[in-house]
Amino acid sequence: MEKGENISCARGESGYVGIVDWQQVTALGIVGLTAAILLWSKFKPRPAKFSLERDTHCGCHSPGHSASRSSMVFRARRGERPQVVVKMK
Repeated sequence: MEKGENISCARGESGYVGIVDWQQVTALGIVGLTAAILLWSKFKPRPAKFSLERDTHCGCHSPGHSASRSSMVFRARRGERPQVVVKMK
């Protein structure tokens, strides 16, 4: 053996980049795209909560009326009949 000769099994240069085929590139692209979509969905702004007056235009809400004049209560329990109670004040 000569002095300074490398006797390990590992090669001096990494040949991985040269042997990556299109299937591995496609798989890594899919994984990256999925991670980006999951991160985007986690940090995107959420829509406002549901409002009966704003989302359905029901409930007789208009700028001239007071919002506390009437109310609607929805009740539903398992095994019982659903109820809608409208309170006019």
